[in-house]
Amino acid sequence: MKILLTGANGYIGKRLLPVLIEAQHEVICLVRDPRRFDVSDSLQGKIQVVKGDLLKPESLPDLPHDIEAAYYLVHSMGSGSADFETAEKASATNFVNYLNTTSAKQIIYLSGIANDAHLSKHLTSRRQVEDVLAPAKASLTVLRAAIIIGSGSASFEIIRDLVEKLPVMVTPRWLNSRCQPIAIRDVMFYLTAVLGHADCYDRRFEIGGADVLTYKQMLLQLARVRNLKRHIFTLPVLTPKLSSYWLYFVTSTNYALARSLVESLRNDAVVKDSSIEQLIPHKCLSYESALNLAFTKMEQNMVVSSWKDALVSGTIELNFMDFVQIPEHGVLTDRQRMRFDRAPEQVMDNILRIGGERGWYKTDFLWEIRGLLDKMVGGVGLQRGRRHPSDIRAGDSIDFWRVLAVDRKGDRLLLYAEMKLPGEAWLQFKICREADSNYLEQLAAFRPDGLAGRLYWYAMLPFHFVIFKGMAHNIIHYREPLRDKILPPTQHSQ
Repeated sequence: MKILLTGANGYIGKRLLPVLIEAQHEVICLVRDPRRFDVSDSLQGKIQVVKGDLLKPESLPDLPHDIEAAYYLVHSMGSGSADFETAEKASATNFVNYLNTTSAKQIIYLSGIANDAHLSKHLTSRRQVEDVLAPAKASLTVLRAAIIIGSGSASFEIIRDLVEKLPVMVTPRWLNSRCQPIAIRDVMFYLTAVLGHADCYDRRFEIGGADVLTYKQMLLQLARVRNLKRHIFTLPVLTPKLSSYWLYFVTSTNYALARSLVESLRNDAVVKDSSIEQLIPHKCLSYESALNLAFTKMEQNMVVSSWKDALVSGTIELNFMDFVQIPEHGVLTDRQRMRFDRAPEQVMDNILRIGGERGWYKTDFLWEIRGLLDKMVGGVGLQRGRRHPSDIRAGDSIDFWRVLAVDRKGDRLLLYAEMKLPGEAWLQFKICREADSNYLEQLAAFRPDGLAGRLYWYAMLPFHFVIFKGMAHNIIHYREPLRDKILPPTQHSQ
């Protein structure tokens, strides 16, 4: 079957793509920027990548018209846009207008469970998108899910952050709302099982895991899985705004996503219509089994996708790949060039492992302070970490940086700053192989925005003097303890 996959760069899309390929489908991936759509070698040559922006209908006429089905996996939760509902409606409208010119027979949309009368803006927008997609010529199949539990999912990472960082939690009363969490593995099953299933055409289904729990019970159960003793107290005095700030500072989420999650917590997310069980019988995993599976994938370094690598996890602009070349003029720089005698591959390996648990090779406490300051002014901070200890793709997030380019053959890594700054910043690592010796060239570049940007750069110079020279030296000389050895990444894990 020839399938159009929108949201191919997102958490769900990256998981679904290899499953569709394994089922021998022909997949066309619609992405806004092919430069940051980095797929595994095993998928190269098996997919077609097309560029298009659903918010720009003029970019869609050149898309294929002979498709048979389409997945609509486009969401703006946590994007930070004050008018994301309008954007989501426009995106869905443009998608329908395009799809009506194709031979597609089915649209599959992943939505959210929303049975209460008064819904959050996020859940209201999901329902609105369903209504926009429904009149399309192709039949609509909607799968409504609650919290999705899987390695790298936003919900799982936020719950894990709370439990692992806070022995005692004072939480809002909404933690007593009920939820029916579902494992990412079961979501993948349903997304593929309804494909081409005629009895699922023009139907809206609710899917959920084996357990119905309050959010408080979900936190405590994760604590038991991790052998942690945690105490949770709920108070009626925490307003949505205070609760959002609490989530923002404690977890790796941004404020917009924290606000959307807190607003949604007021609504129970429990399956009331289980009709899909009659059409597609399937036993879903329990919450505890989903947690154990997620932690197993993390321990084996088999996280296929992470919400942190989606653009909604930070504050960066959609066109950030346009900055893949450091400007030659109007920038302030700190350049370190050091000769080394080790094998270049070993130094490059150290470069590719920067950030996350490995840290920044010099004065990590200063980086942590900078991350906290970034959080205080609305930035992403250091808590996002990285998807994998060594595997890097263009578009990945590494703490408060975004990967612009990674060239293993050319021995180069280029990062773009996503922290709040009065200007733009790059950090580049490059190994220069010369006839008689090898050098590590480390370049920090900053394009200031007016006087404030210049004052910021010069105020940071004393710290740069301490950090950057030591960082380059330690990257060259760092030797990995045996316990840090990892398994190679796998592309089919869930």
